[in-house]
Amino acid sequence: MSMTIMVIDDEEEMRKLVSTFLLNEGYKIAEATNGIDALQQIHRRSPDLILIDVMMPYMDGFSFAEKLKETHDIPLIFLTAKGEEWDKIHGLRLGGDDYIVKPFHPGELMARIESVLRRSKAASKQASSFKAGPLKILVEAHSAFIHDKPISLTLKEFELLLLLMKNQGKLFTRDQLLYLIWGDHYTGSERTVDTHIKTLRLKLKDEGKLIQTVWGKGYKLEVPS
Repeated sequence: MSMTIMVIDDEEEMRKLVSTFLLNEGYKIAEATNGIDALQQIHRRSPDLILIDVMMPYMDGFSFAEKLKETHDIPLIFLTAKGEEWDKIHGLRLGGDDYIVKPFHPGELMARIESVLRRSKAASKQASSFKAGPLKILVEAHSAFIHDKPISLTLKEFELLLLLMKNQGKLFTRDQLLYLIWGDHYTGSERTVDTHIKTLRLKLKDEGKLIQTVWGKGYKLEVPS
């Protein structure tokens, strides 16, 4: 199946040029004119990789990267006319996977994209299991364990535990959990999250305490050091 690459650039000529390169290489394309528009699209369907211009109106590339990484782990390559070393370092620290300075040769762009996608695929394979203290999840087998003993979880409980384990120490609001687990078309209330957290804690027994409530904000999974 063809991978989808999102091209985010406020300059239509550059956006169309890059999209043409990608289409010729067999990729599917999604386009956005700014970071806000892109985030709305990503909420509906996550691309496999994002190419984003740094200097844009409404939300620049760096601000977009910060917002994106709160909820998604999508490979990101910055495209920019700015080649200062500080900008490159800043972009990479924000979670960018590469940084290409305009103008660039189509061959260089394709090589960088392929390199990032290879690294992302390799990392995904390595991350087929997750551990948090005595908890372990095998993603492909859809199995969860406490002290190597299997536990029975519903689909949503499994997805909720996996998300918290993949992001140990990270606080998620109820709204974020609703969107990430139930999707943006879900019409239920935040009480759904509270109910699932409660049943998940019960199934985790003594280890349920690893899922911490941050009053007035949300939940996180933290393993004592």
